[in-house]
Amino acid sequence: MLKELSIKNFAIIEDLTVDFQEGLTVLTGETGAGKSIIIDAVQLLAGGRGSQEFIRHGAKKAELEGLFTLSSSMHTAYSKCAEAGIDIEEGSVILRRDLNDNGKSVCRVNGKLVPLSLLREIGATLIDIHGQHESQELMDDKHHLSLLDQFAGDQITDQKTLYISQYEEYRLLKKELAAISVNEQQVAQKIDLFQFQIKEIDACKFVPNEEDELMEERRRLLNFNKIFEGASTAHETILGESKGLDWIGQAMSALEDVATVDESFNEYSEAVSNAFYNLQEAAFGVKNILDELEFDPERLNEVEQRLALIGSMKRKYGHTLEEILAYREKIGEELASLLNRDENIQKKEQQLMTLQKTLQKTAEKLTSIRKNVGEQLSFSVMQQLRELYMEKAEFSVHFETLAPGQFDQYGIDRVVFYIATNIGEPPKPLTKIASGGELSRVMLALKTIFSSSNGITSIIFDEVDTGVSGRVAQAIAEKIAAVSIHSQVLCISHLPQVAAMADHHYYIQKQEDAHRTFTSLTEIFDDDRIGEISRIMSGTEVTDLTFQHAKELIDIANERKKIMHA
Repeated sequence: MLKELSIKNFAIIEDLTVDFQEGLTVLTGETGAGKSIIIDAVQLLAGGRGSQEFIRHGAKKAELEGLFTLSSSMHTAYSKCAEAGIDIEEGSVILRRDLNDNGKSVCRVNGKLVPLSLLREIGATLIDIHGQHESQELMDDKHHLSLLDQFAGDQITDQKTLYISQYEEYRLLKKELAAISVNEQQVAQKIDLFQFQIKEIDACKFVPNEEDELMEERRRLLNFNKIFEGASTAHETILGESKGLDWIGQAMSALEDVATVDESFNEYSEAVSNAFYNLQEAAFGVKNILDELEFDPERLNEVEQRLALIGSMKRKYGHTLEEILAYREKIGEELASLLNRDENIQKKEQQLMTLQKTLQKTAEKLTSIRKNVGEQLSFSVMQQLRELYMEKAEFSVHFETLAPGQFDQYGIDRVVFYIATNIGEPPKPLTKIASGGELSRVMLALKTIFSSSNGITSIIFDEVDTGVSGRVAQAIAEKIAAVSIHSQVLCISHLPQVAAMADHHYYIQKQEDAHRTFTSLTEIFDDDRIGEISRIMSGTEVTDLTFQHAKELIDIANERKKIMHA
């Protein structure tokens, strides 16, 4: 449910924070007081289209924030937030949206910055807003199939899961077949290209790490003189006659003699001895390398040419030698597939045909379940419409089947809700209904049926009772109250019958000071509430009779609610 709503610098609202509760909350007030502005704010908070025109004059930004509490860990908002890496703690979701005067908005969910599209997705799981001329998914026939499946519940779950699994396998196989079923000219061109590239790469006889080894060899060849002269000098300095090793040898002998009479020299005698033998070993090693050193100008030329070849191939087939070899492996596999193309196509076509037959049977079972459920839904809607004084209305679930061999992720069905509201008129798609009063009642009938299972946290009715009066108004009030048993309902209304059914009643009024106009929202009780319903009934002049009538209307509403909750 929407627990708290905070609005700052939005239209004529300067700073407004309101706590909402469970059940039915009704907002009333004079025309132009700002009732629709509050609904606009909630709509934007849920990802609706924003505009800098909403920002209060003189402010740099408008700030909207809503705290929602989730009663079940299975709520859709959990999975939506989890996909986006957003944590939900203690079942609370905070939506925030700032509208800046540059036309851009900043959106957050539980403090994490999110794109507007994600705010809209999460908001759709929390808030459902219905107006006189729009009722979102209920009035969009693209959603009717999912609503029918939702009504079916456990009756369809297993079959739908099976179909989705088979359809995904079918879709991937069809995609693979399309990828290899290209025209003959394209296939021939690919075969020629791959054969040429494989021949070119194989002719180079590359081996892993070859480039690094060649670079190192090239470095040695280019620095041959420096290496030879330096190594020769080192060897001569160590092993030359009367050179370094001779002098160290003499020091080693002297220290060994001293150590025989003075043990304190043992450590140093050993250190010099180790140094002597290490230097001797190093000098022999340098000499071995010197004996093998040989400058070969031709080898340098070969290395340069080989590196140039690698550079040329890297420009064609990859940034590194390893990438070139990986590319060779890849096109080798693709070439083998193309050379066996006809056999692969025949094999996959047979697989696709077998899978298509299986998918068709699964889809037909899905359709059969849906048609049975469609009859149940039609019966339930008709019951609701009769209670809303639309006894002559006929509601049905209309099925269309995709062309043979055609499937989508939902099956082979196209579902549209049809209704005829008057005797003698043919049924028409629900979205084509013209009368606002009829539309309100049909929408309420469907919403009453779906409210207990659609998972929406808060449902907002924005003057959906426009165009009705008398006994129909009372019926609509009771339906809205019935919806509020399963979901929190916020309702803007001009009907006294709806206001009387409220569990919580807020009065919206527009006030002025010396400089600005602003909107305030106040929860009203007892005589204030009776007085407001009296105003709705009679206008500006409230008499004792209308006051008593309003009190009686509230008493009747309270009795009706007791029966509904029993």
